This record gives sequence, C-alpha cells and structure tokens, in this order.
Amino acid sequence: MKPFSPLRFAAAVLIGSTISACATVPNAPIVSNGPAASAGTAVPLGKPVVAGNLVATPMEVHEDSRCPANARCVWAGRVIVLTRIDGAGWRETAYLTLGEPYATHGTRLTLTSASPAAMTGEAIAPSDYRFTYSDSE
Repeated sequence: MKPFSPLRFAAAVLIGSTISACATVPNAPIVSNGPAASAGTAVPLGKPVVAGNLVATPMEVHEDSRCPANARCVWAGRVIVLTRIDGAGWRETAYLTLGEPYATHGTRLTLTSASPAAMTGEAIAPSDYRFTYSDSE
C-alpha cells in the first residue's frame, strides 16, 4: 500500500471537481426573465408563459425556414422551437412546430405565433424572436 500523499489527494480532488463541473442535467431550470407571462402574451426566448394548466418556456429556435415576407416561395416553411413544458409535478422538453398541437399529459399545447416575420437578406437575432402559446384540453 502506498503512503498517503497530500499532493496526489489534491490532484484527485481537482480533477474530480473539474469533471463534475462539466456534467449536464437534462431539463435543468434556466434563468428566466421574471415571472411567467399570462396566456396570449408574446414572449422572448427564456421567458415562461402560462398556457392553461401548463407553463411553456421557449428555449431555442431549432428551425426557422419561413418564406420571407418580401419574397415568393413554393413552400411556406416552418418554425420549430425547443420548448420546456412544466405541469403539476412534471417537466419535459419538446420541439413544437408552429401551428401544430403537441399532446402531453392530457393537454394540447400549441405554438400559435412566431415573430418577427422573416425578410430576405436579414437574419433574425435570437433576442428579437417572440412566441405565443395556447392550450386546449
């Protein structure tokens, strides 16, 4: 058996704490922009909104392939938003597509609007997006 080495112990603690600092926790809470907004309110990324008995928080724009408002397109495109959904005693994260209901725990949640509209040659900054959600049981 090797004798106790304070230097090896310190190195093991340092390596262990560094590795644990990189761990991720699925569906970990994010810092929100204050209390949840009421239903029908357009919210930015990270801002929770109450939709019936659910709280929806848009977390990330996964896809925005909408046809620009100042262009002609064959396909209208779509918006998909990674959304954290909180209910009584549960939480999940799902990709919601604009206009398509998402069923979870006996409730349907719908991403009903996304703004601003896309424009040709202009990128939309993540901080400029606003989303509206609704529910139906």
